[in-house]
Amino acid sequence: MDRVDDTKTALVTGANKGIGFAIAQGLGAIGFTVAVGARDDARREKAVERLRAEGVDAFGVALDVTSDDSVAAAAAAIERTAGRLDALVNNAGIGGRVDGGAQDPTTLDLDVFRAVLETNVLGVVRVTNAMLPLLSRADAPRVVNMSSNMGSLTLQTGPPLAAYAPSKTMLNSITAQYARRFADTPIIVNACCPGYVATDFTGFNGSRTPQQGAAIAIRLATLPDDGPRGGFFDDEGVVAW
Repeated sequence: MDRVDDTKTALVTGANKGIGFAIAQGLGAIGFTVAVGARDDARREKAVERLRAEGVDAFGVALDVTSDDSVAAAAAAIERTAGRLDALVNNAGIGGRVDGGAQDPTTLDLDVFRAVLETNVLGVVRVTNAMLPLLSRADAPRVVNMSSNMGSLTLQTGPPLAAYAPSKTMLNSITAQYARRFADTPIIVNACCPGYVATDFTGFNGSRTPQQGAAIAIRLATLPDDGPRGGFFDDEGVVAW
């Protein structure tokens, strides 16, 4: 189906809490219909209820980014509901276990490494490629990949985390590959770093609110047609690769 109105639709993965929920709030506040992608049924529906209570046009989409079948079903559900996708924010991600030296490079638990890559890298590719037919129907499609400056080979911020940090380095690289592939198309792809945000992901130790962390993703999801492509950004501007 095709939309009969001009309402834009955004899919935010991992949108039931934290930064993902704040991105959904922010996009909804500026008029987007928001597809709340999340694995957990109860948490997803609670997030949708909260958004609707705030006046956001939101609907839930069952989405496990590690499952081909789940992602395909999510794309079909969005097609039925919205007909197209104007923005995709690949926010879902995991940090991975750190106990027992699991992310010390010298004792790296390869199962942890695989699990982190499966969600943080392969999950983004899986979701992005499944949503491309819907994105291609939009006039100004935008893809935003939530990265981290811990993946910056230049900055090397934070403690050594030999699964999480390389997953974000790889995510930055695949972002650049997508941007090159879509250079002559309306699809604009970028990566961003939300900063150190107080969520359950950081044990609520971060200095920034989820809304502050969401701001750069919202900006990149609504870029004008002459906006930057294939870059890595935070609130201050370009982040070094």
